[in-house]
Amino acid sequence: MSIEVKNVSVHYGAVHALQDVSLSLPDGQVHGLIGMNGSGKSTLFNTIAGLIRPATGTAEGAHGGEYRSVSYVPQSEKVDWNFPVSVRDVVLTGRYGHMGLLKRPRPADRAAVAEALERTDLTDLADRQIGQLSGGQKKRAFVARGLAQDAGTILLDEPFAGVDTVSQETISTLLRSLADDGRCVLISTHDLASVPQLCDTVTMLQRTIVAHGVPDEVMTTENLMATFSHPGTPTVENTGQEPGHGPGREAA
Repeated sequence: MSIEVKNVSVHYGAVHALQDVSLSLPDGQVHGLIGMNGSGKSTLFNTIAGLIRPATGTAEGAHGGEYRSVSYVPQSEKVDWNFPVSVRDVVLTGRYGHMGLLKRPRPADRAAVAEALERTDLTDLADRQIGQLSGGQKKRAFVARGLAQDAGTILLDEPFAGVDTVSQETISTLLRSLADDGRCVLISTHDLASVPQLCDTVTMLQRTIVAHGVPDEVMTTENLMATFSHPGTPTVENTGQEPGHGPGREAA
């Protein structure tokens, strides 16, 4: 499933979190999203996932009732790490949208969990309590949960934040593999150096689209300055995108 965002604006009272954002991201690619804190990245993820209703515009294929179509791995998980739940059980929660009313896993669900654990290199840790994992391993566990959901669109908000080198390499390889499988993968990251190597496209966001296109072409000094500063009106250099009408107050 591709991502289609059309003229989306999101307001929190007088705060303009997103302003007239339009974006078309095809299947079979890894798409990057970069911007400073407060630029609207998490708001855009929540809108695509169907968790936020925009004030204007549409995000096609991101309706809240279509649980299985979009898998969202947020930046932080509100988890009681002391709760006695195994890594396998955490990953299994990604299958809830496929299970019946009794939420009893079927062979297909167990097979999907096993594959997700293998692809995130967590098979040997499947029966370990989730709180016993390192930060990078925990992140991989929640990526595995999203993978088990078997969604066509996968959103990952800062998947490399606070992870070790092994986990970063494992996740990067997995994202490329998911795109090769025909999925649409969108990640946000502050690791700008990794974007040209990992991502087919990059969207530069400052509450509206600053630039969108091939990383080597749009990650110019001018666009980076517009993205990672507090401009009155960002410079817009898009490839087929409608420019925003200027940001409002800063939002998280």
